Amino acid sequence: MRILLTGSSGWLGSALLPRLEALGHEVIGLDPIASARTQVVGSVADRELVFGTVRDNRIEAIIHSGALHKPNIEHYENTDFVATNVQGTLNLLDAAVANGVERFVFTSTTSLMISQAIRAGFQGGARQAAWLTEEMSPEPRNIYGVTKLSAEHLCRLYHIEHGLPVVVLRIARFFPEADDMAHAIEQSDANTKANELLFRRLTVEDAAEAHVAALEKAPELGFDTFIISAPTPFRPQDCAELIADAASVVARYYPDYPRLYAKRDWTMFSSIDRVYDPSRAGERLGFVCKTSFADVLAALEAEA
Repeated sequence: MRILLTGSSGWLGSALLPRLEALGHEVIGLDPIASARTQVVGSVADRELVFGTVRDNRIEAIIHSGALHKPNIEHYENTDFVATNVQGTLNLLDAAVANGVERFVFTSTTSLMISQAIRAGFQGGARQAAWLTEEMSPEPRNIYGVTKLSAEHLCRLYHIEHGLPVVVLRIARFFPEADDMAHAIEQSDANTKANELLFRRLTVEDAAEAHVAALEKAPELGFDTFIISAPTPFRPQDCAELIADAASVVARYYPDYPRLYAKRDWTMFSSIDRVYDPSRAGERLGFVCKTSFADVLAALEAEA
């Protein structure tokens, strides 16, 4: 297929584009930042550029992973987020319909699922961890989440009105930057990321593979939304104890983890306040992340 990949110069694009090319697809990268992976330098907010790129390259599928993200909030106005994340998505959807694009994959975020009320519970001593699934009705707490949810609604609308097959992927954390979680100050960055694989993280390689799966399954699914995160060992009945004593819950599922963590002087979070449940992606999309917390422990066991 001839695929337009937005965000081609970014962290996800660097993992996804080579994977698509290895599968025999012809990929056109579009990004505001020039790179070896980007053939079209510009913004999705530029409607003329988007339409011309889709038309002139006879695009058959679009993977829309480009966006302004949460860390950009400090440096951009709300209008910038709307222009890029909402108008940019609308431009791509309109171009897709006008040019007969056959499938559309939208990179969303689990961040939009955290409302101000949930956030307040995290900060104020919640009685149990939040168990997060696709069935909840999101109430985003910031402009990033609001614009990503608005873009999701546009995707659904264009499937309903035009029959465009669209898969929305709410991706958990996969970026390389140091974590901003308040309790992460006790741990090293590697320790923090390892802990998060239990409930709210995945590798960038798995994020890329999820997009490949969504691209292949879109015509069959029509429209669907999936949480993409490493498989969690936890169950909803663990949520109260995860708040009170997360380490004990983890030890119940992984009895060897305290010994293996001691090899690195690592520690587990004392409290886990949310769990993203990615099981629906396994059931409907046929995708499960390859890397999990168990792989971290296996790597620690293998160390000399």
